[in-house]
Amino acid sequence: MAQILETQDIRSLGSNLELLAQQVVEGFIVGMHRSPFHGFSVEFAEHRLYNSGEATRHIDWKVFGRTDKLFVKRYEEETNLRCQIVIDASSTMYYPWDEKQPDKYKYLNKLCFSAQSAAVLMNVLRRQRDAFGLTLFDEDIRFKSGAKSSTIHYRLLLSKLVELIENPQLNRSTNLAASLHQIAESIHRRSLVVIFSDVMESPEHAEEVFAALQHLRYAKHEVIFFHVTDKSKELDFEFENRPYLFIDMENGEEVRLQPNQVKEYYTQQVRAFTEQLRMKCLQFKIDFVEADINQGFVPILQTWMTKRAKMG
Repeated sequence: MAQILETQDIRSLGSNLELLAQQVVEGFIVGMHRSPFHGFSVEFAEHRLYNSGEATRHIDWKVFGRTDKLFVKRYEEETNLRCQIVIDASSTMYYPWDEKQPDKYKYLNKLCFSAQSAAVLMNVLRRQRDAFGLTLFDEDIRFKSGAKSSTIHYRLLLSKLVELIENPQLNRSTNLAASLHQIAESIHRRSLVVIFSDVMESPEHAEEVFAALQHLRYAKHEVIFFHVTDKSKELDFEFENRPYLFIDMENGEEVRLQPNQVKEYYTQQVRAFTEQLRMKCLQFKIDFVEADINQGFVPILQTWMTKRAKMG
């Protein structure tokens, strides 16, 4: 397999996503024997009369109820894939964050990780002439494009991602459940939906998030969920035991405390929710990918794509 870019090289490229995506894809996708993405859609074409003796699984029973005649649904396979990439652009996605040095983590935060990953996925899809679109949301849908495969479309979406990276938006909350419901309603043809989110929802909204994920599956979409976190800080709460001022990036609320005062309770709650999310994804047949930004987006994508290509 071709050598991939070193982490330092990736960081030095900053927000030049087109060059970054091209080099990363040439580094490890080209060496694969088969693509990580496969056309999987089937579209209803027409009805025809049922012939006695053939399999009954495609009989349209609703039509039978109306007409008292047996009709079979005919389908036609589609050759191209459609993919909608969905990125949570709420303020917590800009973590880690240093208020005194806003540029310090610009290319190291969760949002940049997601944008870089999305750029690579779009590059792979474009090479296959598959159609891809982009949705950005926080408490509402902020941007949504249809699925296309042209170079002009690709560069437009890259520019949207660069804009996100370069212009952090603080004090923006998220509504993951409502946004996913909107997306499920708005995609009218079966698609691959790839979601990047840290799922920073309060526990009382957990069931709403699970219902929204189920909605996507009910609409027959294939769903990949990248759970993007800074694992050491957000999941394991690995802070020195000294006084800290913790600031909520979505609403500006401040809490002053020593980490050891809350670490045990916090980690228990976070782990319980993460496990619940993982189990719901398993139940709904959603591919759940743990994406710790400290590992870097290239190794995580490489591992996931290699696994997916072998399954295809």
